[in-house]
Amino acid sequence: MSDPFPTSLRRNPDDPRGLLERIDAQLQERLEEAVDFFCLDLLVKVRQARSRPSPEEKSEKDRREFQELVEEFLGFLRKGFLAKLGEEEAARLRSGEGAARGTRAQRLVAVQVQLAKALPDYWQAFDEFTARFTWERLAAAPEPNRPLGQ
Repeated sequence: MSDPFPTSLRRNPDDPRGLLERIDAQLQERLEEAVDFFCLDLLVKVRQARSRPSPEEKSEKDRREFQELVEEFLGFLRKGFLAKLGEEEAARLRSGEGAARGTRAQRLVAVQVQLAKALPDYWQAFDEFTARFTWERLAAAPEPNRPLGQ
């Protein structure tokens, strides 16, 4: 008799990675999607608050602004989570940061993957940090059609 459950429907049977590697990859993908979605939405809101046009996909300047926002947000998350950790946990996280490879954004995402695996309330805290970051960014945007200082 053949195995009635040869593989998960979501798993590519040709994927040579082990379970932990696949979990890390999916977690990283989810984090990247969440950060991208949040930052793009925030970029649009900030531009609306400043009476600026929405970002354009083909604009190199808009892409740079988006990338800077992503890196700023990931740095904000890192700082916020480090403040929530105990000294020992924070030291362990800092020592693991040196092993991360890639661009600054990729290294910061790797930190978030480690935090998401370590903290049972990671996503709740992530939501709190996104709300705080949004508030700070929108509070810094001047109101349209009002002179500064009024």
